[in-house]
Amino acid sequence: MNESVETDLDPAAVEHFEFRIGADAAGRRFDQALAEALPQFSRARLAGWIKDGRATLNGEVRRPKDSVHAGDAVVLHAEREIQISDEPEDIALDILFEDRDVLVLNKPAGLVVHPGAGNARGTLVNALLHHDPTLRELPRAGIVHRLDKDTSGAMVVAKTLQAHAALVAQLSEREVNRRYLALVNGTLIAGGRIDAPIDRHPRDRIRMGVVEGGRDAITHYRVVERFRAHTLLSCQLETGRTHQIRVHLAHIRHGIVGDPLYGPGLKLPKGAPPALIECLRGFKRQALHAAELAFEHPRTKKPVAFSAVMPEDMEELIAFLRRASPPESA
Repeated sequence: MNESVETDLDPAAVEHFEFRIGADAAGRRFDQALAEALPQFSRARLAGWIKDGRATLNGEVRRPKDSVHAGDAVVLHAEREIQISDEPEDIALDILFEDRDVLVLNKPAGLVVHPGAGNARGTLVNALLHHDPTLRELPRAGIVHRLDKDTSGAMVVAKTLQAHAALVAQLSEREVNRRYLALVNGTLIAGGRIDAPIDRHPRDRIRMGVVEGGRDAITHYRVVERFRAHTLLSCQLETGRTHQIRVHLAHIRHGIVGDPLYGPGLKLPKGAPPALIECLRGFKRQALHAAELAFEHPRTKKPVAFSAVMPEDMEELIAFLRRASPPESA
């Protein structure tokens, strides 16, 4: 099977990979070595491409079961496939950074990330597909992590399969740095660490909760500013469970202001002026913002970091609290 191959694939629908087999993969099956080198593709798909001649070894068509040797040259013409069928929509995006590999944006509060029941349109996925139609060839349009509908802030989106695989791996290894600002009820004196497992609430399936035997979840927090009856916290995620910060802060009895699921309800400082009372009553979402995001760039391997400006409604609420009771710096 030493026949050379030419591909007749549409160049726009193909992603090209060229590399050499490392010493650690020597002696393994061709499809196995490919799967280890390119984890963004399934082994079955790679085996199919080998059989079709889209993956060659030293310029020759080989079988998936053929052994490879250190230094063998691999060329793969990976055909892109449509991963999602959602429709593009012209929804404005606040883009903080974009290159050929990744897109970093500041998601506004109120924007749902993924289409679903009751939210078939008007989501971040729809907006991304309008911005870059090629994202439909990636799982979840390149989205590798999410923010709740009413949480604002920095998110990263992969634009290639390689970037997608690299970012997913960094998230899995807890190598992505995510810092949030949360305005909570009550006054905290100092920061701390919350280590409490999270899982689906045993009685209310809409909510998550601290549940014995749940998935490990760790949140670090420190005090940024203290007000008369509220505290602005900086929260660092060590893990990334659903609703993690919201659940953890409610668990230590300092729920996030405005949180409809986990908050303790409206808390008004004694003697609060009418303007502050009106502002607190009018804040109908969790006061949580993903302020900073840092990760290793999937292509350059250099650390990159981004900051997202806090939305006006949360800025306004904090300004009212400052005027009502001058904060202390932590």
